Amino acid sequence: MTEIHKTDAVIIGAGPIGLFAVFELGLNDIKAHLIDILDRPGGQCAELYPEKPIYDIPAIPVCTGAELTTRLMEQIKPFHPVFHLNQMAEKLEKIAEGWRITSDRGTVIEAKIVILAAGGGSFVPKKPPIKGIEAYENQSVFYAVRKMDTFRGKHLAIAGGGDSAMDWVINLQPLAASLTLIHRRDEFRAAPDSVSKMRALVAEGKMQLKIAQIMGLKGEGGKLQSLVVKDDKGESEHVCDTLLAFYGLTMRLGPVAQFGVAMEGELIPVNTANFETSVPGVFAVGDINVYPGKMKLILSGFHEAALMAKKAFEYIHPGRKYRFQYTTSSSDLQEKLGVKPDERAA
Repeated sequence: MTEIHKTDAVIIGAGPIGLFAVFELGLNDIKAHLIDILDRPGGQCAELYPEKPIYDIPAIPVCTGAELTTRLMEQIKPFHPVFHLNQMAEKLEKIAEGWRITSDRGTVIEAKIVILAAGGGSFVPKKPPIKGIEAYENQSVFYAVRKMDTFRGKHLAIAGGGDSAMDWVINLQPLAASLTLIHRRDEFRAAPDSVSKMRALVAEGKMQLKIAQIMGLKGEGGKLQSLVVKDDKGESEHVCDTLLAFYGLTMRLGPVAQFGVAMEGELIPVNTANFETSVPGVFAVGDINVYPGKMKLILSGFHEAALMAKKAFEYIHPGRKYRFQYTTSSSDLQEKLGVKPDERAA
């Protein structure tokens, strides 16, 4: 029987704007669940430029995408958000109590309101340009790790040179019967510490590193038997039964376009008083929305989340009067944030 999660708000997208929305909702006594196709919070900041400096976050002269994500996660910790990662919000249905969201992994969440914070859309993996690869997908070729145990005892090849490839090399090596990292050159985009750990595993004989390109797949019935690889010596076969390919990500609006909200191309028009879409109870904040004067900045998304949360209060607490307060002076808000009584402003 499918478990149904019940909450006040469901946020589609766990990037910086989705994370800050948790904070603003939490200040208004609104609990939130988040769905994201990535395997970690942070959106583009965590996945595409974790070490790239960001210079326009107020009061922070410079921070990386990873640092911003870490700080946002620390900020929302008092509100205990629930994350549903490695899955895509696939279906939105109206129910008597609000909305039902179903993911592509069968997760069902019922909430009174929905916040679309999916940036430019969902990240989807870039597939390697290998003829016939579709026949192997989800059987012996994968683009993400849903469950680590899937790869236990496998003769595993991991293709890629970024953080995702390196992280899973390190984490899956103890589970796999054998593991080979395949990359077109002996230079990597991943964090230096992860690269050092990978090279140490190679030096210890616990895995192989093959500098080559994958040219083809061999097998039958979707079951991989070997890879055709090409290096500076020519083509050869590499025996393996499972391939994890990390060739980067691309953006796609995906099922959100079918959620019934009015669209302008790939973007969602909103009411700038509260960032509600054409459908009552469904909001859009961040890069996914459009309105006159829109600027695609993290700063703008933070502002949008604050105004969205004020309107959300009416849906979640219809019998209560909204009371605007400052975190600097409100003992009520400071208590929610876990500020100790002796640390609160007089």
